[in-house]
Amino acid sequence: MTTGSRTVRDATLEMLRGLDLTTIFANPGSTEVGFLTDLPEDLDFVLALHEGSVVGMATGWAIARRRPALVQLHTTAGLGNAVGALATARVNRAPLVVLVGQQDRRHLAQEPFLAGRLEGLAGDYPVWVKQPERAQDVPAAIARAHHEASTHGGPALVIVPMDDWHQPAGDPAVHAAPRRVLRPAPAPAALDPALEEVAALVDGARSPALVAGAANDDEEGWAALVALAERLGCPVWQESFGARAGFPQDHALFAGHLPADRPRLRALLAPHDVVVAVGAPVFRQYQYHPGPLVEPATRTVVVSADAGEIGHSPADVAVHTPVAPFVAALAERVRRRPGSDEPRREVARPLPPEPGRPLAPGHVFAALAERAAADTIFVEETPSSRPEMHALLPARRPLGFLSAAMGGLGFALPAATGARMADPRRPVVAVVGDGSAMYQVQALWSAARYGAGVLFVVLSNGRYAIMDRLAEGQGGKPPWPAFDEVSVAEVARGLGCPARRITSYDDLITVLDEVVPTLTERTEPLVLDVEVTVGTTFAP
Repeated sequence: MTTGSRTVRDATLEMLRGLDLTTIFANPGSTEVGFLTDLPEDLDFVLALHEGSVVGMATGWAIARRRPALVQLHTTAGLGNAVGALATARVNRAPLVVLVGQQDRRHLAQEPFLAGRLEGLAGDYPVWVKQPERAQDVPAAIARAHHEASTHGGPALVIVPMDDWHQPAGDPAVHAAPRRVLRPAPAPAALDPALEEVAALVDGARSPALVAGAANDDEEGWAALVALAERLGCPVWQESFGARAGFPQDHALFAGHLPADRPRLRALLAPHDVVVAVGAPVFRQYQYHPGPLVEPATRTVVVSADAGEIGHSPADVAVHTPVAPFVAALAERVRRRPGSDEPRREVARPLPPEPGRPLAPGHVFAALAERAAADTIFVEETPSSRPEMHALLPARRPLGFLSAAMGGLGFALPAATGARMADPRRPVVAVVGDGSAMYQVQALWSAARYGAGVLFVVLSNGRYAIMDRLAEGQGGKPPWPAFDEVSVAEVARGLGCPARRITSYDDLITVLDEVVPTLTERTEPLVLDVEVTVGTTFAP
């Protein structure tokens, strides 16, 4: 193709191939048709039926592949619908390159129909936003977005007016952008001053402790933190509301999840005079309670590659650095201590219910724990039973647990779909409340359409149980009704996704014995709509 006939779309497609952005997650509109029509066969188009599902699937994909995913959204309506999911992607550190369609550049000044004021619509959640000054700058802007998304761990937006795609590409020598960006780790010597200070603080501690965060969730991070914990012989907690596991939760030194309120957090950490948070802020909370995070005698250290995370952590010492290399070096530098003599507390699995008695969430978790492979990715969105799931289904491999860091609902169904599509070698099980499932139930269509063999376990109690509990905690009655008449199984089947309704323990065991062994090879998703009680079998 000559330079004269080469379009911005042609140049962009070449750029996307070079960046390995060849799977497009989208719910298209008219401003994207010029780019998507006659898409080359080496690019895969993945349709979702709502923009929250689009971004949720791409988030799961990006996390599972550990590199950016490509998203396309439709001007104001599409970007607006996706903002909540983009916020989740940002807090989950999921690198996304997001193309947002815009009206024709030639009459934007008149604010025509479908023109959007897009640059600030998603607020501060994108790590970078750009509408190129010229059509010819679109490919370079996409390369820059890839760099920003990779560097900062979040969505980077490029706004593209619809007529840009068919404009001449211009001189590729002038308008090219780097195809690859290398990010070497800092030289060990650069870490020495910080390393010495933190090592001295830990060595001087009477009783150190560690906190693992979502940013430590990879093979290198787990290995480094295990080495440090075993050298110190100290307990390791997972950050509260952590979206991913930063430490093997079946390890003898794993102590559980930090509470998300200040009184219990202070009491739990009071025996420790130095607490080092690795890839987690100091310390994530939920409902506000007065008082400090820790007792005055407890000193805190945060180690993070996220400048923003460091900025809102009231720690005594902060180290802004790639986490795993620093922790590995710290493990070699600190003195070895005798291991704890206290045995790891085992959580008792609930006994099967008596014949005719209803299922509780714990029965489902225990049955899954007995059958699921160690490398299963569990995607969680069941707020009322999350503590019980943590206790009975510990993460045993990196990416063994995945949840929405932002807390908004509508994450699990699309994220599990995207994760399975990204890494079909690993089994994926989504555990979702029926209320949560309805926020992005459209993702089940995409799972079925694209052969994402996820097992979706929906815990159906016909209500927003977590909201009921919060209302009870306020001493009042909630005004919202139950929704017992909603059948997730019927909705799923209506979207083309196979589903079964489970009402007894025997039914549950029969289906899990049939399905769980197939999860590695499975290409057909399945929804298990499991009727459960509102209560719990869990005693912390």
